[in-house]
Amino acid sequence: MPVAVITGASKGLGRALAAALARRGWDLVLGARTADVLEESARDVGAYGTRVVPRVGDVTDAGHRKELVDAARGLGGLDLLVSNASALGAEPLVRLEALAPDGLRAALETNVVAALGLVQEALPLLRAAGAGTVIAVSSDAAVKAYETWGGYGASKAALDHLAAVLAVEEPGLRVWAVDPGDMQTDLYAAAVPDDDDPRPSPDSVVPGFLRLLDERPVSGRYAASALAGEAR
Repeated sequence: MPVAVITGASKGLGRALAAALARRGWDLVLGARTADVLEESARDVGAYGTRVVPRVGDVTDAGHRKELVDAARGLGGLDLLVSNASALGAEPLVRLEALAPDGLRAALETNVVAALGLVQEALPLLRAAGAGTVIAVSSDAAVKAYETWGGYGASKAALDHLAAVLAVEEPGLRVWAVDPGDMQTDLYAAAVPDDDDPRPSPDSVVPGFLRLLDERPVSGRYAASALAGEAR
């Protein structure tokens, strides 16, 4: 069975993607910071009959990243690495004039530095898989200028560029930066708590991720919502 590591997997997009992969028979290593929520998610995902290994920790911790990759090795290898864990840098989001440097550092540490550290830890297994895949969960804020989204968007723009360079340096892998679009998640609620407009559920964009895995297009940046719409 193929094996995936997903960070930020206790809820939202991470959990939705984990469930979709489990339904397809993937074995999974799920990482997140909140133990009880992660354990519940792992039980639910495991109900599809695949092996699911939860690992509680913060992706900014090198020891936790090693635990995730070691768990994948214990399942037989690593075919897919999904860097989904994200930090906003300020909750709610603020204009750049009010963005604390420590907040920006926190966003960069989680969204960029930790994502690279996890890739570095996982590269031997991804190369050994023969068709290893890295998905960096991006944002439209990485390419568009939205008021108050500057720090978060800058971190995701940096993540996009790391993914693009990784694709050049590792031509044997597929490396996709995927913009899922706005979703009804705790992260979005924390970013803009007074926004009452309904947002799509994470489940609605998962078909776009699955289409990438099915069709394996060239490395690059993709919008999951567009892919999901074309897949219908």
